[in-house]
Amino acid sequence: MAVPQVLVFRTQLNIRCPFIFCLHNVRKRSSVAAVAVEPVKVLKNRSYNASDGKGDGDAPKWKKLGSEELGISTSMIAKPTRLVLNGLKKKGFEVYLVGGCVRDLILDRTPKDFDILTSAELKEVLKIFQHCEIVGRRFPICHVHIDDTIVEVSSFTTTGRKFKRNGYNVVRRPPACSEADFIRWKNCLARDFTINGLMFDPFAKIVYDYLGGLEDIRRAKVRCVIPANASFIEDCARILRGVRIAGRLRFRFARETAHFIKELASSISRLDKGRILLEMNYMLAYGSAEASLRLLWKFGLLEILLPIQASYLISQGFRRRDRRSNMLLTLFSTLDNLLAPNRPCHSTFHKALVDRPRDPLVVAAFSIAVHCGGSLSDVLGIVRKISQPHDTRFPELIDQNIESDEALLDEMMDLATYVEAALQEMTDEHFVSQALIEYPQAPKSDLVFISWTLSQKVSAIFECVRRGKEKDFRRKRGHKIDYESLALGKLREVRHIFAMVVFDTVFPPHLKD
Repeated sequence: MAVPQVLVFRTQLNIRCPFIFCLHNVRKRSSVAAVAVEPVKVLKNRSYNASDGKGDGDAPKWKKLGSEELGISTSMIAKPTRLVLNGLKKKGFEVYLVGGCVRDLILDRTPKDFDILTSAELKEVLKIFQHCEIVGRRFPICHVHIDDTIVEVSSFTTTGRKFKRNGYNVVRRPPACSEADFIRWKNCLARDFTINGLMFDPFAKIVYDYLGGLEDIRRAKVRCVIPANASFIEDCARILRGVRIAGRLRFRFARETAHFIKELASSISRLDKGRILLEMNYMLAYGSAEASLRLLWKFGLLEILLPIQASYLISQGFRRRDRRSNMLLTLFSTLDNLLAPNRPCHSTFHKALVDRPRDPLVVAAFSIAVHCGGSLSDVLGIVRKISQPHDTRFPELIDQNIESDEALLDEMMDLATYVEAALQEMTDEHFVSQALIEYPQAPKSDLVFISWTLSQKVSAIFECVRRGKEKDFRRKRGHKIDYESLALGKLREVRHIFAMVVFDTVFPPHLKD
């Protein structure tokens, strides 16, 4: 049976109420599909320790649940992914959705992407799809190109090789365990966190849970599959991935996992800078920038990754568990409400304000100039109409009583110079290494993961302020966000988002009244 090709976009919602009861008492519902939905099934005598294959009373029971009882329908799967699933299934291969996408579907969230696991060899996947390539050397996967989307497909055979490299687990097939269950279970053991260790068969409409991932979702916890110290030593990128997941889902860490994130925080400095940038982009996007920054701060990771911003938080007397806000966190909180562009333009702009506080009207003028492509007439026309009060909590904002238009524009140009200087400092290893010099107890870091190419792209966002109105520039009208253009990094859309975030931070809408 083919997966129905109906594309449905879903908003990000919290977990629905019935889910907590699905684990204990699943009610059958009528299904549009011909395949019956199975009730939750606890596979008897399937509780084994990952390290030796013996029974363990504390280990989670293996569960098999009807996907529709968890609120998952095939219409929630993106169309390109369904095409790949159907193509593999028609050739007689087993196919599963795995990883974070299953977790997000259960939480009624739109997955960032969908990962497919199949019984087909990668060479067989190549033969099925016309636009397909094998990428990666250590752990190869297939990239299947469907229109403008890349669908990742991995094979049980290649993921099995990855599992064999994991020195912690020596897995033997337990007695009375079917071959299919053993293969699926072994694959799940190679995952990073239990909530990412779920497997979904969209044709049989079954979700397999061998690691207790559903219970951790119910408890809103991020827990390592294997002991956390072994997991993070094996791959320290899991530390950043865990923070990203916890920030995005507003989950807490299990006690052992939290302990070793702090204990092994310094190990992330060994990661490739491109990988760090990728993880940071993910953290600051998808509406979880503020939560991610708070977690980085809480676990001592911010001093390593972003020493300049860590220095600012220390200077503000900010504590590890502090729930109050400041201008940096408020900027990212405002950004979260809109969905973030994946460029560090807001932290650059904020550093310029820390270096020299400005009048709220100067900050407004700068954001409007960015939005209008440098048109000074538009800037003055809009700024002089601002009558609502600004947020007085931030020391980065001071009243300068700027009366003349000329003085306002001079201050705005000076701010543009400071922004450019801040960007250069954030990409300078020596400057970054000195950011925490006043705080000897903080770890030393000269980590710069913003490349020169990326810094030039960020600079292009602001250069119109000093150069004046750009030729053939068309100002964006209205507040509607073009998320497709934003994802592609289109300059007009990025500037639009930047201006909205800055203006709404300085002049919050709730202060209008």
